[in-house]
Amino acid sequence: MDLNLAGRRALVCGGSRGLGYACALDLAREGAEITLLARSADTLDAAADRIGGDTGHRPVTCVADLATPHGIEAALDACPAPDILVTNAGGPPSRGYEALTRDDWDNAFATTFLSAEALIRAIVPGMAARGWGRVVAITSVAVRQPVLDLDLSTAPRLALTGYIAGVARKVAAQGVTLNCVLPGPILTERVAELGPVADMLIAQVPMGRAGTPEEFAAACTFLCGQRSGFITGQSLLVDGGLCRTTF
Repeated sequence: MDLNLAGRRALVCGGSRGLGYACALDLAREGAEITLLARSADTLDAAADRIGGDTGHRPVTCVADLATPHGIEAALDACPAPDILVTNAGGPPSRGYEALTRDDWDNAFATTFLSAEALIRAIVPGMAARGWGRVVAITSVAVRQPVLDLDLSTAPRLALTGYIAGVARKVAAQGVTLNCVLPGPILTERVAELGPVADMLIAQVPMGRAGTPEEFAAACTFLCGQRSGFITGQSLLVDGGLCRTTF
């Protein structure tokens, strides 16, 4: 299936490892021109080298902390007019609600919600003016089915889900779509960090296994392509059936 992504400019956040890296690699294999963002120069350069070795086209890299105004500015300087935006932020630690502080919540919302909001506000008007654009937000299955002790991750992603649903309707007629992709337990470093929480989730997956980053990236890439143009404002579960809902 040709997704007509050759030459499209894609800005991928949190792209040095895990789901962000998998999505960047899959988009690059489809011919998209990638700008890769992360906070660590070493892991970012290594990721860009791997993508370049695989596809023959090394991504542009940008070291940026998107929780800060300077980081947003650096990202927009590196890729001022992307056709595709993939927002992604590493999940905060698993912790009981009674142990969370105001600083914890401020950091979580700055990293997960406000960073994505700032990029969408800066980038989507240009997409609308050009008549084409794709925004995919990587969130979590937890926005549909709460997970014990992941409140610090769930609440900002719920806010982002609602925000994207509203913006999606605002720009739908201009050829711009905004969607969320909700990973269940996918075999990344994040799953290893969650330990027993991840083990509990994997044990509940009807498929009897965790997903792979490649499986998740394929869903993201489809939503970034030309053939997904009538899908907007949606939240797509990639969870092996973990979330037991009909609608």
